[in-house]
Amino acid sequence: MMVQTADSIVVGHFAGTIPLAAVSLVHSVFMIVMVVGLGIAYGLTPLIAQENGRKHYEECGVLLSNSLWINTLSGILLFCLVYFGSMAVIDHLDQDPAVVREAKPYLFILGLSVVPMMVFSTFKQFAEGLGFTRQAMNITIWGNVLNILLAIILVKGMFGFAPMGVRGVGYATLTDRCLMALVMGFYVFRSVNFKRYLKRFDVWRIGFHRCIAILRIGAPVALQYVFEVGAFAAAAVIAGTIGANEQAAHQVAITMAATTYMMASGIAAAATIKTGNSYGKYNIPRLKRFALSSYLIVLAFMGFAAVVFVVFNRYLPWIFTSDLVVIGIAAQLLIIAGLFQLFDGTQVVGLGILRGMGDVNIPTLITFVAYWVIGLPCAYVLGISLGFGVKGIWYGLTLGLFTSSVLLYLRYRRVVFKSPDLHPSFRGNPQRV
Repeated sequence: MMVQTADSIVVGHFAGTIPLAAVSLVHSVFMIVMVVGLGIAYGLTPLIAQENGRKHYEECGVLLSNSLWINTLSGILLFCLVYFGSMAVIDHLDQDPAVVREAKPYLFILGLSVVPMMVFSTFKQFAEGLGFTRQAMNITIWGNVLNILLAIILVKGMFGFAPMGVRGVGYATLTDRCLMALVMGFYVFRSVNFKRYLKRFDVWRIGFHRCIAILRIGAPVALQYVFEVGAFAAAAVIAGTIGANEQAAHQVAITMAATTYMMASGIAAAATIKTGNSYGKYNIPRLKRFALSSYLIVLAFMGFAAVVFVVFNRYLPWIFTSDLVVIGIAAQLLIIAGLFQLFDGTQVVGLGILRGMGDVNIPTLITFVAYWVIGLPCAYVLGISLGFGVKGIWYGLTLGLFTSSVLLYLRYRRVVFKSPDLHPSFRGNPQRV
């Protein structure tokens, strides 16, 4: 997320409003492709946490080899989707022609970066499933530093490089993700922390049943991401039909909201690991304690973020742009963003808890209903039909997040508290509940 945030800041300050609107358009389209890959990669984490809880250490290495194949092939297929699909679709979204011209080369370069991103995610999800999260964080931080430096150099045209504009941030991101994949893989294979888990790792050890087990979790998680991110991407496209200034303001506000969402998703990832480990040990009281703790932490953090958004709504947009029109619109959107912070945080934690238990099918249906049956239609009606503009679009998105948050919490209550099957000796499948 910080890669995209940095791209928006660099382009907004050094390239202008039209390129910033192009970044918004590309991120709206590309995020759908990216989260499909991230969702598939995420299928490994709860399986690793559960097998580790059962002390089936060598099985973790076998799962890693299968996941590496699945994710690499998925990355190649997703690049093809960007090249043959998204590049054609972008011409038919009723966007400013100047924005589309800037967007196309940037989208192609980002498409190339999907493959190394998927390789990085494979090793990251493996390590995180075992509770080792700090190393991926450190690699990502240094990757972001490199991305920002390269982006500024290539966008402005420094040290002998010609100014590349939007393409410059694309090349910076591609370089960053390639290096991150290499370093993360090196860490996993060289660290003593994983030696007992990698005894049966063999890149050629492909098992049909293990691949299906990974995809059985990863595919619904990918759909959950698609339904949520796709709704926000569609909202950006709707904002683009109102005007370039509105689209740029939407990009500024949604980037701020998405940054805090990433913090909440980190709490959700921890919830997946801890609830998955507890579920693997069949220790449901421990699972309940971790779930409650996750909800309390995310409510505290997102409540603080909401206060910051509301109090500093007229100052935060200056991080991204100096265009006073864009800043004025974004400031209004940040007040609404403050409102949906709590709903955004609790819904992603709810998803994380349920994933840890392998419960992904019903939550996928919930996300579809919340965003595509309720949230996005309301956003269109309020924003376009009733003339509330980009603020109306954000009211609709807030309603979708509220719906998702409530329904996912009710699902968690049903699975854990209402089912007689879920006691410490339970050995079944929560999806039958």
